[in-house]
Amino acid sequence: MRTQVAIVGAGPAGLLLGQLLFKAGIDNVIVERQSGAHVLGRIRAGVLEQTTLDLLDQAGVGQRAHAEGLPHDGIELLFKGARHRIDLHALSGGKRVTVYGQTGVTRDLMETRAAEGLTTLYEARNVSLHDLDGASPRVRYERDGATQQIDCDFIIGCDGYHGVSHRSVPAQALQIYERVYPFGWLGVLADVPPVSHELIYANTDRGFALCSMRSTTRSRYYVQVSADDKLERWNDGLFWDELRRRLDPEARERLVTGPPLEMSIAPLRSFVAEPMRLGRLFLAGDAAHIVPPTGAKGLNLAASDVGVLYEALAEHYLGKSTAGIDGYSARCLRRVWKAERFSWWFTSLMHRFPETGEFGQKIQEAELDYLVQSRAAAASLAENYVGLPFDQH
Repeated sequence: MRTQVAIVGAGPAGLLLGQLLFKAGIDNVIVERQSGAHVLGRIRAGVLEQTTLDLLDQAGVGQRAHAEGLPHDGIELLFKGARHRIDLHALSGGKRVTVYGQTGVTRDLMETRAAEGLTTLYEARNVSLHDLDGASPRVRYERDGATQQIDCDFIIGCDGYHGVSHRSVPAQALQIYERVYPFGWLGVLADVPPVSHELIYANTDRGFALCSMRSTTRSRYYVQVSADDKLERWNDGLFWDELRRRLDPEARERLVTGPPLEMSIAPLRSFVAEPMRLGRLFLAGDAAHIVPPTGAKGLNLAASDVGVLYEALAEHYLGKSTAGIDGYSARCLRRVWKAERFSWWFTSLMHRFPETGEFGQKIQEAELDYLVQSRAAAASLAENYVGLPFDQH
């Protein structure tokens, strides 16, 4: 098989890039090791920046996100037993975020790609990448009992931290920056109405908690747990009791509980691999960087990588210039590191760190108090939360 661009990974980043390239008349094939049902069943984040919505619109798949998504103009910070609202819309010059689950984004992209008759190779086993430094890279995989090959001009790795793309780069060619946090998030997804119409981020002496939602009838809740905690130790009753202990009286009163659709523990880490390009291989999304979920940047960063890469490839094929692909890594990394900084800062502010004790808790509370009293400090949070503008070439 021959195509111009081979994309490894059929998550939202790979699917979005494939749709943008198709709209520009650039041939592409997506290779995915899991089944389509497995990809669609992943439970992920749900806060979209305006730049991500704009890219979905550009790809022709934003209609359902606009119709069903929940625009949010603010968030609430809970500390010392009281909630304080950060007006994102007013503080960021009129910007907002939209709550629309990553599952919905993936579904919309999958359905559109199938309707266009574009090639997605699900359940491709033993994927391997070859001749990344040459003019004609190749993707090999096994499917239906036979070894297949895709010849292409470029390979785009959108297959995450554990995917073959990241592993195909020689260790000596990458500079790795990483921070592993001493806690994780125990999360529950349930078909119950949200406790509030905006997200609540809670800093308590029992640890962090987050009240979020996927719709007006489906909620997503998290509590901070130790890094070595086990899911078997928890059940829905224990989870709801612990969440109540971390909320203010009004939120406790409004909390509606129910059987979980999903319960899981996610570790937290900050991770960046530089550069994001090796020859004809380009890394995007979690294949190149991971952020703690506190700042809601994971999907949005992946989408911004895709936006930059789409522009670069269109410039290469339609404008006959290599400037965009040559500058891809540097341009993306400027945005990545700003998002890493914000996610690290917000995580450090809201979570209980075992080593800092009561002094650390008091420092956090003082900073949170400053944050809600200072318009300048609140504006900085708002500007980063709704998404920084793209750097120019």
